[in-house]
Amino acid sequence: MSTVAALFVAPGGCYYGLDGVDPWDLERDARLYPGPHPVVAHPPCARWCRLAGLVEKRWGYRKGDDGGCFEAALCAVRTWGGVLEHPAYSDAFAAFDLPAPSPGGWQRGLCGGWSCHVEQWHYGHRAKKATWLYAHGV
Repeated sequence: MSTVAALFVAPGGCYYGLDGVDPWDLERDARLYPGPHPVVAHPPCARWCRLAGLVEKRWGYRKGDDGGCFEAALCAVRTWGGVLEHPAYSDAFAAFDLPAPSPGGWQRGLCGGWSCHVEQWHYGHRAKKATWLYAHGV
């Protein structure tokens, strides 16, 4: 079985204890992932999601200020191959020139990566949970 690194995951979450998965949580600091395995990246979304502007106005947390987590996740996906997951309509996609998904399938970007819109309830999640995926090197 090949190894996959799961980046920016919750301590003790669903990736822990799985054969072939090397989980990286806050304590391990996934921004420092050195490779060499493909990744499944879940960078924090609070500073990029549709409510980020409201949060900034209300509590002062700057939109896009995630401590470099999204950028590190994107770099890991492009370097080692894999998939990055973020909420649908994430402002991070535009900020990092990633292709916004089109309805009905995968959209190829000039960067060599692919993006797609999924509804997580199709895969067992209790909520609809609209999500964008970015894949590179897979």
